[in-house]
Amino acid sequence: MTRFLFVIPFILVASGASAQQGHDACARDVSRFCRAVMNNGDMAVLSCLKQNRSRLSKACDKVLTEHGQ
Repeated sequence: MTRFLFVIPFILVASGASAQQGHDACARDVSRFCRAVMNNGDMAVLSCLKQNRSRLSKACDKVLTEHGQ
């Protein structure tokens, strides 16, 4: 889970409050759906989130959409 602290902000190329909101919005989804790939790198986590798009929370889906994912 520690690695994830940097995953979403890195993927979203966001800064400041926006990066924290991205992490907060997707942390639970990553833990639920993407735990198996968390150590495989940022792009693996992003790919996993996209593969589980229909199962993501509305907040996480919104963050991804707002950042062109």
